[in-house]
Amino acid sequence: MPRIVLTSIFVDDQDKALRFYTDVLGFVKKTEVAMGEHRWLTVAAPGDETGPELVLEPDDHPAVGPFKRALVADGIPFTSFAVADVRAEHARLVELGVRFTQEPLAIGPLTTAVLDDTCGNLVQLASQD
Repeated sequence: MPRIVLTSIFVDDQDKALRFYTDVLGFVKKTEVAMGEHRWLTVAAPGDETGPELVLEPDDHPAVGPFKRALVADGIPFTSFAVADVRAEHARLVELGVRFTQEPLAIGPLTTAVLDDTCGNLVQLASQD
């Protein structure tokens, strides 16, 4: 049976993305391998370093820019991360200066919030209530 090992998010600057995803969101750097002008750069959830990895993928491909801008213009998150408590995580991240495009919102059994990752993406946080 297949399982998720890697998933990607397109970022406009790998260094900035690594700082945001580790120093702000709390992921840990898993892999960093030089590959020409870019790197194979992944992060993982702390305590789950053998679990799925998020590739901080350069957004150089010509199709990526228009795609990312369209998603942001329509308020659509590129990806979603589970957290234990969206409201608590929202408060923590606001203290760190993170900009949210959607404040915590209860949607049935879930609470969601959407943040700007500073790298050209909107990211949804979700928790079950």
